[in-house]
Amino acid sequence: MKVAVTGAFGYSGRYITARLLEGGDAVITLTNSTQRENPFGEKIRVFPFNFNDRKKLCDSLSGVDVLINTYWVRFDHKLFTHDQAVSNTKILFDAAQAAGVRRIVHVSITNPDISSPLPYFRGKAELEAALIDSGISYCILRPTVLFGKEDVLINNIAWSLRHLPVFGVFGTGDYRLQPIYVDDLAQAAVLQVSMSGNQIIEAIGPEAFTYRELVARVRDTLGLCRPIVSMPPSLGYWGCRLIGWIVGDVVITREEIRGLMENRLYVDAPPLGATKLSDWIIAHRDTLGRHYTSEMARRLDRVSGYRSN
Repeated sequence: MKVAVTGAFGYSGRYITARLLEGGDAVITLTNSTQRENPFGEKIRVFPFNFNDRKKLCDSLSGVDVLINTYWVRFDHKLFTHDQAVSNTKILFDAAQAAGVRRIVHVSITNPDISSPLPYFRGKAELEAALIDSGISYCILRPTVLFGKEDVLINNIAWSLRHLPVFGVFGTGDYRLQPIYVDDLAQAAVLQVSMSGNQIIEAIGPEAFTYRELVARVRDTLGLCRPIVSMPPSLGYWGCRLIGWIVGDVVITREEIRGLMENRLYVDAPPLGATKLSDWIIAHRDTLGRHYTSEMARRLDRVSGYRSN
């Protein structure tokens, strides 16, 4: 098959592309980072997104059987917003339909909510509805937090534990999340390429943690003795703003804190992934958190490849 993957040089898109190539599929990628380090060489063809030129976008998707979409933004910024991401993704879906793409595998999020004041979860719900209404065969994968060698969240929790005398959690820290290994998500996405029925799948890992438990698991596995303390969410936010100023990044937003505390990264469903985060942390404890991973650096530097932690 010919499969289009958005962001093949990024995080989840890279794992998806590797699995497709291993399976013998022809792959193209649509990306905003056409000059980024390409780990696949001439095995894939590279096209810019061309959201502003529908004909070019349709031409890029010519002959494509399945589109696997990972395109999104984590937070609103002056250079990119959720509203732009929603609008661009709808353009992508429309172009795929016009180009004759048979099926779309779309990466969403757990607990999307069209009425939520949180733009991340509201935008994801809007895109799910748009895909369902398009009439194209679809699979919607709903992951929570991804973990892997190029991870941001777990790595930066480890980095904070290594460098700060104390780790603060927002409120009690009893809200839950179910991290899934990035390659488990990739495997699920690739399996859907040959399917035809419409599906919505909760893409969660085999372990559930409260946020406090997750931080404690990372700390204990790294052999550290940092106290974990509860603090008001507003104080925790401003503490993260200070760290962000020091490292030149957006560590976390108010909306992300609220999403965590509303348990939006937890669902009562069977696990999709098999890889346990607790085992993965043990296997990577010597390197995890040695370097800070900057989300903004990845957004601004469209040439360098993602660094493994």
